[in-house]
Amino acid sequence: MTDDATRTLGKGDCPPGPVPEGVIRLYSMRFCPYAHRTRLVLRAKGIRHEVININLRNKPEWYFTKHPFGQIPVLENSKCQLIYESVIACEYLDDAYPGRKLYPYDPYERARQKMLLELFYKILGYQNTVFFGGDCISMIDYLFWPWFERLDVYGIADCVNHTPTLRLWIAAMKQDPTVCSLLTDKNTFLGFLNLYFQNNPAAFDYGLSC
Repeated sequence: MTDDATRTLGKGDCPPGPVPEGVIRLYSMRFCPYAHRTRLVLRAKGIRHEVININLRNKPEWYFTKHPFGQIPVLENSKCQLIYESVIACEYLDDAYPGRKLYPYDPYERARQKMLLELFYKILGYQNTVFFGGDCISMIDYLFWPWFERLDVYGIADCVNHTPTLRLWIAAMKQDPTVCSLLTDKNTFLGFLNLYFQNNPAAFDYGLSC
């Protein structure tokens, strides 16, 4: 696996070479919650991958051959196949790679998780198990998590104070090794946002020392 904290590529930068056999490439951005979803699934399943971070305020010209609108995340495999949209990319990873399955095998339970995802904030706080998919962490939890990691950054962490089950879920998620491996320091997030709202392209590399 590769370090996710790499400098972004921007306009004028050369495209990366072909994706090596046995590796999948993720076009990402360190602070994007949608890309965060895909990074969580890659880590949770132990998939060999490399990360190419894209400067979203100064996108490389070649990146539009990866996504027609220049959005992230995008997966690319060694066959030059491209998969985008975060939920679709996560489901592809779960289906295409062996090992731990994050979506349930049972068709009803799998459909139920997708229904929960469609409802998103409308159902938060109404689960009756530790995790949204049951007693063990599963795909739906990883798909929700990036927004909850950012609550404190946006100064709205107290919005879950009235939902004890949701607070328990957040505490349980913070114990998950995959989640812990991708946690970003609050001050780093705030530094990114400060530059981002100034339209400063340097925002996307905030906190990197080299």
